[in-house]
Amino acid sequence: MKRLILFLVVCLSSVSALAALSVEGTYQGKNLYVQNPMDDEGFGYCATKVTVNGDIMPGGTSVGAFEIDFSLFNIEIGEPVFIVIEHNDGCRPKVLNPEVLLPRSTFKVESITIDNDGNLKWKTTGEQGKLPFVIEQYRWNKWVAIGEVEGKGSGNANEYKFLVTPHSGENTVRVSQSDHSGTKRPSKEVKFMSSSPTVTKSPTKVKNEIKFSANGAPVQTRYEIYDAYGNIVKKGVGSKVSCSNLLRGVYYINFDNVNEKFIKN
Repeated sequence: MKRLILFLVVCLSSVSALAALSVEGTYQGKNLYVQNPMDDEGFGYCATKVTVNGDIMPGGTSVGAFEIDFSLFNIEIGEPVFIVIEHNDGCRPKVLNPEVLLPRSTFKVESITIDNDGNLKWKTTGEQGKLPFVIEQYRWNKWVAIGEVEGKGSGNANEYKFLVTPHSGENTVRVSQSDHSGTKRPSKEVKFMSSSPTVTKSPTKVKNEIKFSANGAPVQTRYEIYDAYGNIVKKGVGSKVSCSNLLRGVYYINFDNVNEKFIKN
């Protein structure tokens, strides 16, 4: 009986002495490399087993560094992967290049159109991971992000749509993606003419609030307010904006498709 109890204690101690490191992402065609130190007792290596999407990696881990070769698991580019590296407690393997599992922006726009009501539609191929498409509108002499649509991530043909809120006059729109590299990849631009009336603001000298109107009626518009040093102090969408908390001085406001200066009293 004592021997049985001792055996159970040893087994439980072995289980509790194991830990696991998990990594997940999207297969982008490159393998993972793992640095595998000696365990804390110095009798073997830290990692004991590796699984990829639940399947055990062949070849073992009894080396100081090893490669997780995804071709052994018949995984296609763009497929999600979940890796678990079981290891002894008191040590920890290190994945040297986890960034290779981050999705990359690889989309190709096959077509992109927009009508005069602002209905933006685009079709893509070649996506290799789920990344958001940012819809950008050119206004105030710069590209302004006006919305996002989550990418589907598959390499097949994908279709998307977004309703653009226009400003008066000609509107220029595009979609873009940015991945972990920080590089923005924009589509070509599309243009449409809006029948929306020109927006005006009042008053010229501001005390408490600015109001936006078109043809004498309140109207909502996207706006940005900057101080004299170029710092943005307010932004949003609305038919009016409170300015009671602004200090006295000169400010610049972007709204509709115009830039103006105003004085805060």
